[in-house]
Amino acid sequence: MPPASNHYIHKGQPGFWRAGSALFAGAVVTYALLYSVQPILPTLSADFAVSPTVASLTLAFSTGALAVCLPIMASLSEAVGRKHLMAFAMAASVALAFATAGSSDFPLLLVWRLLQGVALAGLPAVAMAYVAEEFSPQSTGAFMGFYVSSSTIGGLSGRILTGTVTDAASWRVAILLLAAMGAAATLWFIVALPRERHFQRQPAAFDTLFRGSYAHLREPGLLCLFLTAFLLMGSFFTLYDYLPYLLVAAPYRLSQAAIGWLFLLNLTGTASSLLMGRLADRWGRRPVLPLCILIMMAGMLLTLVPALPIKLMGVAVTALGFTGAHSVASGWVVLRATRHRAQASALYLLFFYAGTSVIGTLGGVFWTHLGWPGVVGLLMALVAAALILSGVLVRLGPLPRPARLT
Repeated sequence: MPPASNHYIHKGQPGFWRAGSALFAGAVVTYALLYSVQPILPTLSADFAVSPTVASLTLAFSTGALAVCLPIMASLSEAVGRKHLMAFAMAASVALAFATAGSSDFPLLLVWRLLQGVALAGLPAVAMAYVAEEFSPQSTGAFMGFYVSSSTIGGLSGRILTGTVTDAASWRVAILLLAAMGAAATLWFIVALPRERHFQRQPAAFDTLFRGSYAHLREPGLLCLFLTAFLLMGSFFTLYDYLPYLLVAAPYRLSQAAIGWLFLLNLTGTASSLLMGRLADRWGRRPVLPLCILIMMAGMLLTLVPALPIKLMGVAVTALGFTGAHSVASGWVVLRATRHRAQASALYLLFFYAGTSVIGTLGGVFWTHLGWPGVVGLLMALVAAALILSGVLVRLGPLPRPARLT
């Protein structure tokens, strides 16, 4: 017998904002912890006497582990419950943040960051399923934009906090403060988020997960979109991985606090996602995706200009193009996947975050041997490959091709 309609979380009722604030807190903590080390990579290099390439592994290990574990966590939640898995993931992530701050050497730091990436996968893999099941259909759309914005806020707040506190005290104090805030948010999440009323426990269907994923990878259009996500996300975040090394050195000599605040340039992407979404509805996705990629390439070229204002303008333009491309591509995945759309979205995110790990580490080699022009040259080549993939998508046509399970 289906649950009564009044058991759903409705917009306008007190429970809506209570549950919404819990999920908001969870997303903010997740992305703040994930990206907290990005602005302080030069500090980690100096503190542990490691190269930029090696220092970048502190981010690569976490994003890579998160990418791999996203679809696994989604299937695991079918057996253990949505809220239980999300709450455990948050608590484990916070505990590992405390451990990270106390790392005695760099290999141990990497171990904690790797495990933290595994734990962090628990919330983004499950949150949307919880919303779809527990919020009323009339309230789901209103909450989606609110939830998605929380990931942006989390990423920005984590970077700004660690950059600012590292400048005033140390990176260890910054991570400890972030962990303490995460602990408070986790307690609120546990207290405020209602238990599931519409969830039906079932065995984790890992066999279906792997068969469905294999079918999606065989569909040419979806594979192009997955690879596009890999290339664009990896290129965009590699830009931010090594930009701090450039800006803390002569002639710019920016502080760690200033480096942290530079991530506010990502906010240009908020307007871009709305604009490009409207253009995609009006013109179709086929012309808008390459347009976004070209904007991204133009921004990267601007970062080669020595003048700091122009260089920062280039970062903002790159963010504008990247966010627009991500908005169009992620929506296109759901349209092309005529079956098992949740798995298709999980695969997209897997490639999306895997790009930061693989390309971010590769970028360190180019930074070490060729400097900033070498990094930009690498990223331009990768984004150009994404542009070619967008052309392949045009040739495949606008209609999705069904993915059949074998």
